[in-house]
Amino acid sequence: MMLRFLLALLLIPGIVSCQDSKPEPEEIIDSQRLGQMIVVGFRGTELSEESTIYKDLTERNISGVVLFDRDVITGNRSRNIESPSQLMQLTNRLIAVAPTSPIIAVDQEGGLVSRLKESKGFPKSVSAEYLGDLDNEDSTRHYSRLMAQEFMVVSTNTNFAPVVDVNTNPDNPVIGKLERSFSSDPEKVAEHAGYVIDEYSKEGILSVLKHFPGHGSSTSDSHLGFTDVTDTWDESELIPYKELFAEKEIHAVMTAHIFNANIDSLWPATLSDKTINGLLRDSLGFEGVVFSDDMQMDAIRTEYGLETAIEKAINAGVDILIFGNNLVYEEDIAERAINIIQKLLEEGKISKETVEASLARIDKLKEEVIAPLCTCMDFLDE
Repeated sequence: MMLRFLLALLLIPGIVSCQDSKPEPEEIIDSQRLGQMIVVGFRGTELSEESTIYKDLTERNISGVVLFDRDVITGNRSRNIESPSQLMQLTNRLIAVAPTSPIIAVDQEGGLVSRLKESKGFPKSVSAEYLGDLDNEDSTRHYSRLMAQEFMVVSTNTNFAPVVDVNTNPDNPVIGKLERSFSSDPEKVAEHAGYVIDEYSKEGILSVLKHFPGHGSSTSDSHLGFTDVTDTWDESELIPYKELFAEKEIHAVMTAHIFNANIDSLWPATLSDKTINGLLRDSLGFEGVVFSDDMQMDAIRTEYGLETAIEKAINAGVDILIFGNNLVYEEDIAERAINIIQKLLEEGKISKETVEASLARIDKLKEEVIAPLCTCMDFLDE
């Protein structure tokens, strides 16, 4: 009798089974939209339709690419860049096939960290340390202007520079020793970085400040493993960011993979909600796009693993994840990263609201900075 009663209840409109009463899963963001959160490196001086990077751009709609002159693994000294004319053909092809205006980035800091080298036919560059020591506005603007104009000619639209790390440790193996910092004086760092940003902005090129919240005091290299600046970092290393945010229109910042217990006792900066959402966005008021440093550096890759690193970085406030493919080579890394973001969304480990906020910032950046230059290059190519 009781069984017949229960069965009758199931036939009454509005009464559903326990199985049917489960909440509908949240609508998942299309994977092609998620592709906008990824920038990758690749091998080759031309773009083949059979290549993975072609599919990453055309099918997965990744946000863009980062180009290198040298392949760290193979030793090839013409990984993506042989000459200005070759580079212009490659970049224009990348722009032509991408569904949305692609970020085409290089690290052109000057001096030892230069992808567009004088030996390959590009303008002469000098290090940030050289310019800081010279401490002459005209000189800093001169060298920055030459290279910014070259960016425009060869259709690269994003410079992962200037470095605004303060040279608090001259023996730092990855900053001071490579002459990548303008000065040990944070005011001078801000001043000369501002000149660089001005000259690149005049050509419509995106500058990305790095490495937040400060890599200048480190005694080890985050490319090679865990890097702790807890006992060496100083709050004065934030001064360049504070001053540049107040004086310039700063569209993008890159994180450091350094661990700094003064800010977060658990996670390195790239994976730290306290560092990015807390310090950078809430305290310093930055509203632009946050790029991770290369997620394949050992400070992240070997310490945390891919899925944990992606989950923590996105929740921390990183908008675009960089996989340079030049410390390790993982040809399918874009597809894997997108699938992981989709999985994390489905499992509720990252929220749709968090991802949508990142995508909105990326869309704004591309509309305001990247698209105008890509459109200009498309027009000239015709």
